[in-house]
Amino acid sequence: MLELPVLRWGEAYESLDKVEVKNFETGEVLAQVHQATGGILKMDMRKAQRARDVLRKIPPADLIAMCKQAGEFYLNDTLEVGSGTQTPAEFCQLQSASTGLPVNMCKANMAKCAYVLKHMDEILDALTRGLPLEILARGYGEESRGVTVSYQATTPILGCVLPSNSPGVHTLWLPAIPMQIGLVLKPGSTEPWTPYRMAAAFTKAGVPKEAIALYPGPHEVGGAITEVCRRSMIFGSEKTVQQYSNNPKVQVHGPGFSKIIFGEDAADRWEDYLDLMAASVFANSGRSCINASSIFTPKHGAEIADALAQRLGPITPKAMDDPDADLSAFTTEGVAAAFNGMIEDGLKTSGATEVTAKYRDGDRLVEKDTHDFLRPTIVHCTSPEHPLAKAEYMFPFASVVDCPQKDILKKIGPTLVGTAITDDEAFKADLLDALHIDRLNIGPVPTVALHWMQPHEGNIVEFLYRNRAFQTQPPPKVA
Repeated sequence: MLELPVLRWGEAYESLDKVEVKNFETGEVLAQVHQATGGILKMDMRKAQRARDVLRKIPPADLIAMCKQAGEFYLNDTLEVGSGTQTPAEFCQLQSASTGLPVNMCKANMAKCAYVLKHMDEILDALTRGLPLEILARGYGEESRGVTVSYQATTPILGCVLPSNSPGVHTLWLPAIPMQIGLVLKPGSTEPWTPYRMAAAFTKAGVPKEAIALYPGPHEVGGAITEVCRRSMIFGSEKTVQQYSNNPKVQVHGPGFSKIIFGEDAADRWEDYLDLMAASVFANSGRSCINASSIFTPKHGAEIADALAQRLGPITPKAMDDPDADLSAFTTEGVAAAFNGMIEDGLKTSGATEVTAKYRDGDRLVEKDTHDFLRPTIVHCTSPEHPLAKAEYMFPFASVVDCPQKDILKKIGPTLVGTAITDDEAFKADLLDALHIDRLNIGPVPTVALHWMQPHEGNIVEFLYRNRAFQTQPPPKVA
């Protein structure tokens, strides 16, 4: 039986309270995860500064080299994880068995994390806009233009309340280590695998174990992280986003409501972008915040919806170990049925039509004994005011929304990734000025096509460091 202990600054701590992580199909116990409490975490935060101190003894260039090596270990090596060892194949099997993500998608997300680690030098160079990391390490230094600048760490550690839905989001916290900031992680309840394997890879590569702490546990542990950590990152629902919206200490990652936007000038050529739309909606089984949940167009909405429905509607669930599996399972009882009910309720309001129904053999909701699936769903909305026009669910769901170009930016709402298909220079200018679009693609770029040299959602460098005024000598006297 694999046991995953609490890691209190690298030291294994066995708790009397354990939670079983089970295979959602067979009920087999995959691991027992020792549980921390909010009190233990708060007590341990008295040693948070030590995590930064041990990292500051290592030059950033060496930490980057360790990241590259950790990426190789994470992707290819057998690692000591908890009470046992774990091969890459075993990692993917465990992750799939507890989360409902097909094995091939687990492998793909594993490769994403390894890529970020192996290219950490390039990524940090992009995120810092070329600032030498020695300046962050020392606290001040001279930029290439000959100006002395100072950067101050806002925290000795980054706290993370991690999710279970999409392992790819773990790429967001990886740059903390080479910036000499320690990590305090609360693993997701059904996906403890990534943080534990990542901690093992970092340690094997030479990162001091005192720099990383893992606190699996109930919700109170997540609350303690956001309470006591000077900087924390949390993943959650729209309610979570609202809860922390005015807290500068917390970087919140919630629903993306990502969108594809057609300009009036490009909508007639929508067929040229069908592959792009399908990939944006369907990649990673629609589980990511960067999946397109809406397509706004000034014309041809019904035709676009029908073409997408023909492409996606016939797709059926497959076994988790099928190399062609492309739909994730819902492993928590009642969740898929609740989403299905929300969609059906929305369709009762006039102005929305589900187009996939006529291309689908069977129901949208596929119920199994131990888990459920939701098959891809495309809805055509004749107005952006319809409740389904900006809905988002954790499966391949998208609304195609009729909306005049002049109203699109007023109606789309918060948008994590917006892909705009247009050559209209005035519309491009408006898109560039739109503060409610976090990540803007102008041109045929799928919403799911991340560029690792750019921030995904908030720049972690600016979150963990602040630029401040600094002088090393008195200014010259003014005559």
